[in-house]
Amino acid sequence: MESRALFFIAPHQVEVRQESLPALQAGQARVQTICSAISPGTEMLIYRGEFPADLPLDETLSSLSGTFTYPLKYGYAVVGVVVGLGPGVNPTWLGQQVFAFQPHADLFIAAVDEMLPIPHDVSIEDAVFLPNMETAVNFVLDGAPAIGEQVTVLGQGIVGLLTTALLVQFPLASLVTVDKYTIRRQAAIDLGASASLDPEEAEFLEAAQRCLQGDRPYPGADLVFELTGSPVALDLAISLCGFNSRVVVGSWYGTKRAVINLGGRFHRNRIQLISSQVSTVKPEISGRWDKSRRFDLAWEMLKRIRPSRWITQRFPFAQTSQAYQLIDQNPGVTIQVVFTYP
Repeated sequence: MESRALFFIAPHQVEVRQESLPALQAGQARVQTICSAISPGTEMLIYRGEFPADLPLDETLSSLSGTFTYPLKYGYAVVGVVVGLGPGVNPTWLGQQVFAFQPHADLFIAAVDEMLPIPHDVSIEDAVFLPNMETAVNFVLDGAPAIGEQVTVLGQGIVGLLTTALLVQFPLASLVTVDKYTIRRQAAIDLGASASLDPEEAEFLEAAQRCLQGDRPYPGADLVFELTGSPVALDLAISLCGFNSRVVVGSWYGTKRAVINLGGRFHRNRIQLISSQVSTVKPEISGRWDKSRRFDLAWEMLKRIRPSRWITQRFPFAQTSQAYQLIDQNPGVTIQVVFTYP
């Protein structure tokens, strides 16, 4: 049986290749893809050739074995329907709509214990946001926002917007989001952010500090989420911080580097930098939180937030090159781009 899969073959080059699927083994199922989502963070690092060579793709996912070397299959947000079963698989799986952490392909094989049945009250297009919602939940768990805090989210791409959508449900004193693209700032305002600012505007820092503080005598942010994907933004995050505040660094920078000023107010103000990555749950809460509990919460938040409203473009799988070119060259018109499959 043949499958069509997306391969990154060189910087700024992708192609769809035909490949043969092996016979189903015990515990496996064959899945016909309905849609898959492009990760505008990690996948664009791969597309641009900005990934660290020889780093493992993801040691927690069997579908992403190997290292970041061309040519490679990548992607981790696929929704489909089970169309074939291997030996020993419960027949109730047949016809089940599932989410899988799989590279972009129109047909794939996966172990049933690595797939997640989609709840009946979650739409297909909301379900494809599951990994990004899980990431946003992880950021909030790591940041641990407290009642009355002044919070900033830098970057309102899809993960930033999902993080904002979670934070607006907290009783915060203020929630200021930052992004240079109008479409994303408006989405944040629609969610209920106190303000959404363009970092390239004149006197941005002064405006951000006013929005954060209001008439309260507590300057700066208590908590900043750095989700831009740009290491330069770390300096901006630090400049927005108040005394004894914390910065959750959710971005993966790949090979990108920047000079960061850690010799001034960062040092004097006792600012804490927190690395957040979804592969693990932070040790402080791991006695009660594991990945299953985090998934349960992510599904619940998908039902509540319904992020499919932020799908800005849908490309047929045959038009993969056009999709990546759009995100690379004109990101200001995109929030989430998905592939559709015939």
